[in-house]
Amino acid sequence: MRLFQKLVRNIVLLTLLASAGLSLFVFLTPELPAPVQRSQGTIVNDVTRMNPIPVAREAHPTSVEAVQDLVRTATGPISIGGGRFSMGGQTASPGSLHIDMRGLNKILEVDKEKKVLRVQAGATWRSILERIDPEDLSLSIMQSYSNFTVGGSLSVNVHGRYIGSGPLVGSVEAIKVVLADGSLVEASRSNNREVFAGCIGGYGGLGVIVEATLRLADNVPLERVIEQVPVAKYRTFFADTIRKDPSVIFQNGDLLPTDYSEVYSVSFRKTKKNVTEARRLQPVGNPPSLLDRSARRILMDVPYGMHLRKYLEPLRYRSDLVVWRNYEASYDVAELQPIVSNGSSFVLQEYFVPVDKVTTFADVLLNVLTTHDVAMANVSIRHAVPDRDTIMSWARDEVFAFVLYYRQGTDPDSRREVGSWTRELMQASVDMGGTYYLPYQLQAPKDLFLRA
Repeated sequence: MRLFQKLVRNIVLLTLLASAGLSLFVFLTPELPAPVQRSQGTIVNDVTRMNPIPVAREAHPTSVEAVQDLVRTATGPISIGGGRFSMGGQTASPGSLHIDMRGLNKILEVDKEKKVLRVQAGATWRSILERIDPEDLSLSIMQSYSNFTVGGSLSVNVHGRYIGSGPLVGSVEAIKVVLADGSLVEASRSNNREVFAGCIGGYGGLGVIVEATLRLADNVPLERVIEQVPVAKYRTFFADTIRKDPSVIFQNGDLLPTDYSEVYSVSFRKTKKNVTEARRLQPVGNPPSLLDRSARRILMDVPYGMHLRKYLEPLRYRSDLVVWRNYEASYDVAELQPIVSNGSSFVLQEYFVPVDKVTTFADVLLNVLTTHDVAMANVSIRHAVPDRDTIMSWARDEVFAFVLYYRQGTDPDSRREVGSWTRELMQASVDMGGTYYLPYQLQAPKDLFLRA
């Protein structure tokens, strides 16, 4: 084992040396978009750079009144953008007025006693963390990366690694929305409930979310705990070890390639121990180190590189770690760079299945990924409690989420191949009583979408 670990380190070092020398939301569209020329107008794209969409005009409002005026005077379709981290063209619609919400980014109120926050929709989670960390407060729910805007996150009803919390809607007290006639309405579970239920997770189809009131939590020290378990026993392990433990704040299970038979559970639990990481928030825009980039290159490009993961994971987590909750919440997408390079892009997908189907879906997943020789970078399993608040709920029951992060070519043939295996996984998840996540590539045929 020690010899192999030394070998792995040497491979990484050799690679280092070599390197130093060198919307309206459209749900269904299996067809590939036609090539877009710059002359067709302003182009709106997303982080994958695979979905360039020509819009008629791009607006940058800095007030709610400006949003209302834009909506009232619009004569065609309207699309809404934030951080532009969706991956299937959901950010824009062809020929639309595109409202870029990032200028509407004020944090309006922090009530430390009630632990609630009022914030405009264009604010990022990172800006909120910077504001509330000195108050020893944290966010109740957010996704794993802090660069997203609040409005975009609400529109897709994100989730993260928060145990027992479910999707983002669970932390929302109220929202303010500009409807299609330009009127401003406040919506909650008790007031304009249908607007609340339709706009959160509604992909901008009903209006523009301009403000949200969110519940907060305490910022506390968390200790990282690593456990390895066979995927066949994961449901029982999770129920007994994670679900019932109120000290667990964050948790996800990484499926180890290449047979995906083992799960590496990474949890962060409340502790009274002193932090081992002095920083309260992670650095902004901190790109991956040369070592991390080289390790990824080995894993993705070297034959049988992914077989090294089962040996690299123990090295990655070899030291004890105690961090502030806000430190673990403040990851920056810069650590994933480069997402796009040399005719390829790293892309996400996600499937939700009932908890009793976790092993069954893992078996299907292995078969599909192997058959299609998918360049998988990571598969993780997350958990969500039921969401009874939204119309477009992806967690109608308690579910495990399978999050896929893979590399694909951006050429038409590669995209068609991705569509083929994606539809197999969509079909499998729906057949098991689950569903798939909508912010990604639009591959579902109409009948499958309607079933989901």
